[in-house]
Order: sequence, then structure tokens, then C-alpha cells
Amino acid sequence: MQGRFVLAIFGPTASGKTAVAEELTSRLPAEVISADSMQVYQGLPILTNQPATPTRLVGIWDLAHEASVAEYQQRAHEAIDEVLAAGRTPIVAGGTGLYLRAALSSLELPPPPRPGQREHWQRLYETVGAERAHELLAERDPAAAASVHPNDQRRVVRALELTDAGRSLRAPGDRLWSADTRHPTVVVGLDLPREQLLGRIEHRTRVMFEAGVEEEVARALSRPISTTARKAMGLEDVATLPRDQAIEALNLRTRRYAAYQRKWLRRMPGLVSVAADRPPREVADEILEVVRARQFLPARRGRAADT
Repeated sequence: MQGRFVLAIFGPTASGKTAVAEELTSRLPAEVISADSMQVYQGLPILTNQPATPTRLVGIWDLAHEASVAEYQQRAHEAIDEVLAAGRTPIVAGGTGLYLRAALSSLELPPPPRPGQREHWQRLYETVGAERAHELLAERDPAAAASVHPNDQRRVVRALELTDAGRSLRAPGDRLWSADTRHPTVVVGLDLPREQLLGRIEHRTRVMFEAGVEEEVARALSRPISTTARKAMGLEDVATLPRDQAIEALNLRTRRYAAYQRKWLRRMPGLVSVAADRPPREVADEILEVVRARQFLPARRGRAADT
């Protein structure tokens, strides 16, 4: 290997990130680090589609834990640095765009809310109503208020929460889309034709139910669960709807989320798009060629260069 670098793999849900990352670990001295906001939780491996092979930052928190991007970032930086120090390549793979950027960059993030802080602002929003809560935000942070609709409760509450820490939801310069990274990094985006992606999403949803996702969700909800863990996509649908309706609802949510992730693909600076409508080994071949072109790996010399 010619240098220490980080390989990041992003793509919409069901685009094959896990399979490609596993294929790459069979060819490189590497470890996979998850960049998924829900795979950090224990207790929902089926619903959150957790990989079967050992992956860092998967299942690290109990369902009662209130997660934050800042806390994840610290853990991700530690994991990446440990893998590099061991002479291996960190492969950061996941579909949560903010988590991926937090892992790769020194993006300055606000601290998680103090205990009870979020609940305080949620109660205020529900008590005084959307318009008055938004007016209060405008008094405390005009720039944030201008960027969020009064009816968007989640973002209004988050913006008010940030004002307590002297921070703003509308950070100047928005470094989220900066190409700066902590280490030399190759960011690969897996692209898939829309119809093929939708087919994969429907197939994966059926497999979830066949694997027992309903029982898994029931067990999870029988124990204390945090507000962040409750955001796991499909959790409430699986828990409350008849199976056919839950499958339909989860498919719809996943399709919408995949569309959102595709927007992230177009906004990531320096991202190399790779076609994912083929076997993972072929996708991995192309990614390795991209890495070699960046001179992070020796030039290919037959099949031996992949091992």
C-alpha cells in the first residue's frame, strides 16, 4: 500500500453497500465502519438491516440511549484512527449522509441536548402552538427561523434547543458540504436505476417480515426506548398495522428515503459515482481501480494485486 487513506461508500438503501464493503475486505487489509444512524442500536438487527459480518459502530448502544451525531462522530473518529494505526484501511459505509460526513470530517457539531431539554421545547411547542413557537425562535435566532417552517415541529424544536447552547440551526458557511476530510479519502457513491432500486427495496421488505421483524419490534417496544431509537424507519408501522398494511407503509417510507439519499449523492463534493446494477465483486473491482488511480494502492498486476 502506498499511503494511509479512508474509503467511504454511500448510496441509497438497498443499493448494495454492505455487500460491496464485504467484497472489498476480502481484497484489502480493511475494516468496515458503519455510518448508519439506526444500526448503532442493539435490538433491531432485522429492521435496521444490520450486517451479518463484524462491523464497527453497529449495535453499540442500548435502545434506551439518546443518540446524537456529535457522540457518533467521536466514536467514528476513534474507530477510523484505530484502524489506520493498525495499518488497515477504514471502509466507512452507510446511508445516513450526516453520519458519513461527521465520520469523515472535522465538522463542528453541537453537543447533544441536556437531559430534559428537548422535552421542554417539545412541550412548549405543543402548548403554545406552531406559530408562537416559531415567533419565539425568530426572537432568539432570526436566521434559523427564516430557514424552517413553523409546522416543522422537529426542526423548530431542534433550533430552539440549539439556542440554549448558543448555537444556530443555520450555521454560517454550512461546512456540511465541504470537501475537507481528516484523512485522505475516496468517497464512492453507488448508483442504481430507479426501477431496479425499487425492486430491491420491495424484496428486502418481504425478507424482513419472513425473518421475524414483527416479533423483533414487539420485543424492542416492551423495553425502555429512546426518542432517537423510535425514529427507526418502519418501527411504528410494524408495531401498529396489520402485516399487509405494514409492508406497504414500510415500502413507501423506504422509497421516499431512498429518493432523499439520492439527493445527497448529488450534493457530496468529490464523490465518484459507480454503477451498482451488477454483482458486488464487479463494483468492488471498479472501486479498487478508482483508488489505484488516486495512487493510494499499487498499480494492478493481475489477480494477485487484489489480495
